[in-house]
Amino acid sequence: MNGMALEIQLLAVVVAVACALPGVFLVLRRMALLSDAISHSILLGIVLAFFWVRDLNSPVLILAAAASGLLMVALVEILHATRRVKEDAAIALVFPALFSLAVLLISRYAGSVHLDIDAVLLGEIAFAPFRRLEWGGRDLGPTALWAMGAILVVNVAFIAAFYKELKVSTFDAGLAAAMGFSPVLIQYVFMGIVSVTAVGAFDAVGSILVVALMIAPPAAARLLTDRLPLMLGLSALLAAVSAVLGFQFADLLDVNIAGSMATMAGVVFLVALLLSPGRGVIVAAVRQRRRKMRFARLMLLIHLLNHEGGSRADEENRLGHLPEHLRWRADFAKRVADRAEREGYLVRERGDRLHLTPLGRESARHFMAR
Repeated sequence: MNGMALEIQLLAVVVAVACALPGVFLVLRRMALLSDAISHSILLGIVLAFFWVRDLNSPVLILAAAASGLLMVALVEILHATRRVKEDAAIALVFPALFSLAVLLISRYAGSVHLDIDAVLLGEIAFAPFRRLEWGGRDLGPTALWAMGAILVVNVAFIAAFYKELKVSTFDAGLAAAMGFSPVLIQYVFMGIVSVTAVGAFDAVGSILVVALMIAPPAAARLLTDRLPLMLGLSALLAAVSAVLGFQFADLLDVNIAGSMATMAGVVFLVALLLSPGRGVIVAAVRQRRRKMRFARLMLLIHLLNHEGGSRADEENRLGHLPEHLRWRADFAKRVADRAEREGYLVRERGDRLHLTPLGRESARHFMAR
């Protein structure tokens, strides 16, 4: 059983990394919704191919699924090209229609086979080790592991071979066209890679985990870095971590493995969203608080300068008067004054009488002269 658990975890890591690498470019192109659309639309190709070959293990299903994913992309492009609907609206129109048609066909004609709705949505990676690849009487391991390993190699080779083209067309399609690239061709080849990846992961993990692994780790990596090579590496690493942690929690809680992995992918993204040193929510909140304090300090310095030397300076430049004049709470006024004093912008005399230092006076004058 330990060997089977290891195979499941290895398969999960391979699936996660294979999904995450093209997912980086989907996130950068702001096409996250398209991954969801493709992962659902390929079901129609699987269903139609199954009705033709009557064999769930036939490679025809993979080809048909990839073709249906490309069909979905083409239909979205056609709708978007009419300039009557935006791209996200076009996606929302096309993929529910294709997915719904597939579900209707399954419900009507394939109710007695393994091609059922639960398998489509959630999958069951725990069953993957039971489908073995044998060669010359030797057991080579789970078939899904070999299939996804091959897809991972294809994804890595494609990104390595067309890295420059993908990078330029992702960030500036106009520049790509000017340099002699064909952004449309690159788009369709890339979407073909995404479709094949989704098809390969489809049977083992279901469409929900495919979407989660294509979007959550790349989105988390995007929060952590702006460098594309590092983003690709971080995305693969975070996807692998999500897969392993998801399996461990599923084993501990006795829940669906794919669902647990999707949940952990979401948790990884949430941690990055909160703790990212550049774009994290916590860092942004701290930065916003600092900006608020700097602005409040500047307002205090300008207030003190305006009343400095005046007949009402003794009254206006008292700490206790600030809440009334600047409409601040007393505790906030005290925090601002204390911080300005620590930073050398003012000094306090006779309890709460505030005086500008040369540094504070210069800072206030510099701002007012702008």
